[in-house]
Amino acid sequence: MTDLMIKPRLRWACRRGMLELDVLLAPFVEEGYDALTLEQKYDFERLLAADDPDLFSWFMGHAKSSDAAIQALIQVILDRVRV
Repeated sequence: MTDLMIKPRLRWACRRGMLELDVLLAPFVEEGYDALTLEQKYDFERLLAADDPDLFSWFMGHAKSSDAAIQALIQVILDRVRV
């Protein structure tokens, strides 16, 4: 599947119902997703499968994901926001 086919599905998956997550994830799909490696793109899809309370806790720095690849991707997203 090409990124053109995947992006609409990812955009929909980024609509979380928590504004804090929406403002991190939705812009990242539009502006940062294409720069990810294939493995990171896979990890991003796995990240989106996580529950909102976990995502919120990870992005706000209250906890860390036990999955090192997911935690690294969270840092990539946060670094992009801080630029």
